[in-house]
Order: sequence, then structure tokens, then C-alpha cells
Amino acid sequence: MDKIEKYQQFIKQILKKHAELSPGHDTVKAELIFDKENHHYQLNYVGWEGNQRVFGPVMHFDIINEKIWIQYNGTEEYVAQTLVDLGVPNSDIVIGFHSPFKRQFTCYAVE
Repeated sequence: MDKIEKYQQFIKQILKKHAELSPGHDTVKAELIFDKENHHYQLNYVGWEGNQRVFGPVMHFDIINEKIWIQYNGTEEYVAQTLVDLGVPNSDIVIGFHSPFKRQFTCYAVE
């Protein structure tokens, strides 16, 4: 298995785990979006809670230049550490929701 395929599997594993933890409402669904061709991976919530519309991303990852970019994390899990625990080196993880200036102060890649 090459590096990109391995990273895709790690991302899917994380997203599927969180999809299983989705709200227990029949009217709000967890949607997993895996775009392997363009390397975009998301978990969204979609539906209705009474008269209130529920829609939004929970997590979003991209693979860019053979690195995992964490574009959004709306959970309490520190997914960068989860990726490290799965075997991804810090140098292959970018905290994309931080500005490039701020990224230089983390132990992860800047880009």
C-alpha cells in the first residue's frame, strides 16, 4: 500500500468513527464524503431538529502534496495526535485551520 492509500485509510477510519458517534436523531444524518480523486474527505451533519435546520461540517481533511491537511475539526478529539498514533510523521501533518504564521510554532508541517 502506498503512502497516499495509507493516509486515505487513516482519514476514513477517523471519519467513520466520528460518524458512528453522530447525534442519535432520526432526522439528522451523518454524511461521509470521500473524494478519492481530488483527495477531499469530510463528515457533515445534515437534517432537521424540529423546525431548526442542522447542516455543517464536523471534520474536513485533504491530502495535498502527500501530506494530510486538517482543514477543520469540530470535535474534541486532537486528530493530529491520533494521526501520529496511527504512524503518520509530524512532518506529514498540516494544521490547515491555523494561519501559516501560527503553524510555524507547532510541531507539525507548515505546508
